[in-house]
Order: sequence, then C-alpha cells, then structure tokens
Amino acid sequence: IQLEVGFRPQSLEPLLLDVVPTIQQTAALALGRLASYNDDLAEAVVKGEILPQLVYSLAEQNRFYKKAAAFVLRAVAKHSPQLAQAVVDCGALDALVVSLEDFDPGVKEAAAWALDYIACHNGELSQAVVDAGAVPLLVLCIQEPELAVKRIAASALNDIAKHSPELAQTVVDAGAIAHLAQMILNPDAKLKRQVFSALSQISKHSVDLAEMVVEAEVFPAVLTSLKDPDEHVRKNATTLIREIAKHTPELSQMIVNAGGVAAVIDYLGDSRGNVRLSGIMMLGYVAAHSENLAMAVIVSKGVPQLAICLAEETEDHIRSATAWALGQIGRHSPEHARAVAMANVLPRLLAFYMDAQSSDDLQAKAKKALKSILQKCTYVPALEPLLHEAPSNILKHVICQFSKVLLHDSKARRLFVTSGGLKKVQEIKAEPGSLLQEYINSINNCFPEEICSYLCFLFALEQLSCFQTLPSNQQECF
Repeated sequence: IQLEVGFRPQSLEPLLLDVVPTIQQTAALALGRLASYNDDLAEAVVKGEILPQLVYSLAEQNRFYKKAAAFVLRAVAKHSPQLAQAVVDCGALDALVVSLEDFDPGVKEAAAWALDYIACHNGELSQAVVDAGAVPLLVLCIQEPELAVKRIAASALNDIAKHSPELAQTVVDAGAIAHLAQMILNPDAKLKRQVFSALSQISKHSVDLAEMVVEAEVFPAVLTSLKDPDEHVRKNATTLIREIAKHTPELSQMIVNAGGVAAVIDYLGDSRGNVRLSGIMMLGYVAAHSENLAMAVIVSKGVPQLAICLAEETEDHIRSATAWALGQIGRHSPEHARAVAMANVLPRLLAFYMDAQSSDDLQAKAKKALKSILQKCTYVPALEPLLHEAPSNILKHVICQFSKVLLHDSKARRLFVTSGGLKKVQEIKAEPGSLLQEYINSINNCFPEEICSYLCFLFALEQLSCFQTLPSNQQECF
C-alpha cells in the first residue's frame, strides 16, 4: 500500500540519524516492520541504501537501537537468498557476530535471529555466516540462561548444519552436540523442537556424524520425548531417530536394543497425518538393513500398525512411505512376507497401484512393494484374491509363487482346486513362450491332466452360455 502511494524508505533515513534516541529506534522499528511485510518493501529498503547505516549503528548505538537495527536486517534477509545476500554484501555479518557477544540478552537474540535468516537459504550463505565466526558464539548462546536466546541459537545452528556435511562438521567441531544433548529433557517445548531438529540435521549427513550424536547419550532419553504433549517435539524426536537409523545396521540395532522400535510403533498409534511420516520411514529404514532387524519390527507388531496407517491416511506421500516400509519388511524371506500378507495389505497396495487417481510416486512405490513381497510370499490365502484382480505384470509374480507352493504341498493343491484357483489359471490368456505361460504350465503339471482338461471344458461351456444369452443379431456379428 505504501509503495502504491509513493512511499520511499529513504524518507525514514533522516529519522535514523535524529538526535533523539527514541525517534531513531522507532524509525528503525518501522523500517523493519515494512521490510518484513513482503519482499517488494524489503527490496525497497535495500535499494534505499539504508542498510549500511544500520550496520554502522550496530556497533555505535545503544542496546535498544541495536535490537531494532538487527530486526531490520532480519526482516530483509528472510524473504529470499538474493535479499539475504544484499544484507551480507553491506557488511552486516561482522557486526551481527559482534552483537552475539553483547551484554544484553535481547541484542544477542536479535543478532542470532538475523544470522539464522541469512543461513537458512543455502549453503553459500551459511558458509558466509560460518566464515564470519558465528558458530562458536552461537554455541555459547545456547548455554545462556535466557530461553529465548537458547531457542534462536539452536535454530541458527540447525539451519547452518542442514546444508552439507562440511557445515554440519563445523557445528560439531564447535562442541554443539554435547550442549544440545543436555537440553533434550528441558521442560520448554519450543527449545526441545529446535534441539531435536538441530541434532537431526547433524545426523542426516553421514555415519560418523550420526555416531557422534549417539555417543552424546541421546538414547534412551530421546525416546521419552515420543510421549511429549507437544506434537512438534514428538515429530522432531522421531525424525532424529529416523536420521540415525538409516545409516547402518549397527545404529539400527542400537535403537532396537534401546526400545526405539516399540516406542515409534506406539507413537504411530497415537498420531495422525504428517507427524506419522518420520516414524513410518524409520521402521522402513530399520527393516531394510537385515532380516533380523525386519523381524524385530514384526515382533514389535509394526506390520499391523503400518497396515492401519495405510488404511487411515489420505495423503499420497504418506501412503507411498507406508507402502515402501511394508515392502522393506516383506522382501527378506517367506516368513517376513507372510507377516505382511497376513495384515491384508496386498489388496490395498494393488488398489493404490491400479487407481488412476494415485500419484505417480504412490503407484511406483505400491508396485515395487507388491513385487518385493510377492517374490517371497508363500501364504496361499493372501495370494488367491490377487488371482482375480491383478494385472498381468503383477499376476505373473502371483502365478510364480503358486507354482512354487503347489509343487511341494498336496494340501495347498486340493485347496487350490476347491477354491477355484486352478479354474482361474485356466482362464488366463498368456503369450506363448512368456514367463507367465511358463508359470501356468508349471501349475498345470502339478495336477492330473484330466482335471485341467475338465476345467478348460467348464470354462468353454461358460463362454458358450454367455454367447447364447446374446441377442441373435450380436451372435451373428461373432
């Protein structure tokens, strides 16, 4: 609105130099609020060449003006990497880093906010913050008694560490992990959100960094936070567990031994929507590492809970993650596949794959999970419904498994005939010489030839019956 009526930020510049300190502070606060409103106003502040004056004042003025000046820099930097770079180019980083050592906690907080908004955009800006010497001082800030300073310092470390392993290592080298780990059980929910997020961003990059977080004895303390009243604390704690579990079987085994799998499964039962995502993925990562770890998820009743998530959730990205996790559990052996199949998830996965409304990612994940599970599944009651519904590219895996089971199991052969499974196989039209035709032949070879011939005869009769019910003119067309 102000831009439309010809407002120019330069009109406030004389007030920034006023002899009355209150007027200076109010003018800076007004600039900050304008710049915070949208990126057009923030860009107008940059073009008005006011930032150098604010940066100079950070070193010269009183604490009230310093807070207001840092607020303006933060308000400009938050909108985009380009505007954050403009703040860096005007020499703000050195002045903000010096402000982190100010006696007044409010000045420290305001400076940390500005540095956080600069660092959050990309690795280059984060590296500039690191090169200015901010990280050691931010680590000191998380040791301050004021909660507000702790929160924003932890947030800034989080946004620096997230971009690359090198930046995360810089945060670690400054001793951040030990101090962050000490605050896991702090009663302040907002602080714990930032602490778990920062530890997650450090852990995600490499095995070594994840092991450093574990060595800070975050377990089993982190599991307590899965019952925290604050939803974001629970979500960020689960994300930390996920980022650690994904790296190696040894780290996943440590989480299992600490009771982490059972705790995450309980968390999934108490949650809904996006907050479930990290827990679902964590179970998938654990199960992916080895048969034993996948069995630990099964024994802890993870499969029924994932089946509930698959049924309850409506967002495709959550369904995709759940399908992926179930595939990681069921792909190891017939025992694993049976546990997944008994949860009745195969028909639902097939429905997601065949639904045109499903996203491409959900269709791909559901298809891959189905194939992974079916290639190990020998549980006939779960396979039979797919005979009647699956398309040919999935059906060949179902028929393949039947050919393996029926060859050695006489009871399964009897049930296959009485349930109509063998009759359905005779109805399948496969390309001569294809894998599907080979599997069908293998199944037929498990039974006396006269049974297969009789079922083919019944199928022909059914087709003839359908033909005879057609009107005479349609019969003539045939």
